[in-house]
Amino acid sequence: MISKSQEDYLKAMYVLKMKNGEIRVTDIAQYLNISKPSVTKAINNMKEMGLVNNETYGKIELTEQGIDIAKKVLEAYDISYVFLKDVLGLEEEKAKKEAEKLKLTMEDNTLNYLAKYVHKVLNLSSLDCDYNIANERCRTCVRREK
Repeated sequence: MISKSQEDYLKAMYVLKMKNGEIRVTDIAQYLNISKPSVTKAINNMKEMGLVNNETYGKIELTEQGIDIAKKVLEAYDISYVFLKDVLGLEEEKAKKEAEKLKLTMEDNTLNYLAKYVHKVLNLSSLDCDYNIANERCRTCVRREK
């Protein structure tokens, strides 16, 4: 089991990798608005857990396990966000904040039910609509079947 903080790091690293092609301590620190020593400590802890690979002052890479967790965290957020914004009609900023809270408390099975509900209610073919995490396109362009 990983902590919310570790989820945030994995999500940030995945987004930075997709956006910049590489992951650097400086970029993670800026993205999360925290200090570089805090990032270094977290990366060392996640390295011990098998979630990242890196050498001192070297490049940082997510392991397959790290990538899987990062994608799962992002999917939980996206499903929650689409539900709150497109189904319940919350304003965008409120939906973003609430989706972040909701994903932390939801179990996988509940998330699966929510995903099926969102797909059915919004008549979605899928949430895989040329999704680019760097642009967060799914959060604004959800394609509906014609």
